[in-house]
Amino acid sequence: MNLRLVPEGLVYSSGYGRFAKPHFFLGRLAKTLQCRDSTVFISSDEYARDLAAPPAMRQGKAIFIRRESFRRMLWEKYEEWCWKKQDNAMARAVAHYDFERDVDQALDRMTENEIEAAILHELGEGMAGDLLDPAWSEMLADLVRTRAELFVRAVRDHLADCLCTLPELLRAEIQPSIHFYFANLTGLRRELFPSLNAAYHAWIAGDSLDSIKLLAAQGKDHWMSVARRTLDLHINLDARAALEIEALISESTL
Repeated sequence: MNLRLVPEGLVYSSGYGRFAKPHFFLGRLAKTLQCRDSTVFISSDEYARDLAAPPAMRQGKAIFIRRESFRRMLWEKYEEWCWKKQDNAMARAVAHYDFERDVDQALDRMTENEIEAAILHELGEGMAGDLLDPAWSEMLADLVRTRAELFVRAVRDHLADCLCTLPELLRAEIQPSIHFYFANLTGLRRELFPSLNAAYHAWIAGDSLDSIKLLAAQGKDHWMSVARRTLDLHINLDARAALEIEALISESTL
């Protein structure tokens, strides 16, 4: 479809997200980039979409970045932080932008920076896919609407970030995006990778970034091993694997 839409300045994407919820959007094409082996479509104004609006998604070798959704998501996170203004990772990310003087300009700058970080994650997803698919996608389809689905998604997110997102952010020392990454390291992802959050706080206290770099390197092997053992469970147990997979991943923290 995009073969016909892109020349008209439009871009469309659809697919399934968490719990197999369908997503779609049609928007104005702002920019097309070639990143490694992937084509990145960045949209601006959206003309039609479903209720949910994931800011970034990947389909094969195509990455779709929704700037409007990104800006809205960042505004909501900033607004939420403003209620208490805690001294946390979000505060450190926000401090790199002049929200006090010009909210719109600060939000625009933050959006552009975090779009770059999101592209890194989606590239990592592609690298993880090269290592795991198609068996991983088949397993995920079997685990839809179970707690195990959340666990396997968290494992793949960590693998993607250790393959690409963290190494690139740390190599370039992109501090606003490093802080924002840890502001979003919450819930199950944080529980499964507690040492990463500890290394971040050590950096804040004065350590170098080396400990985070080391954990990213270790995490690449660790989460790949967890992913492979998870796939083995699914192959051997099939439909009965959900509880076993959840237990395996719960016991595989780093």
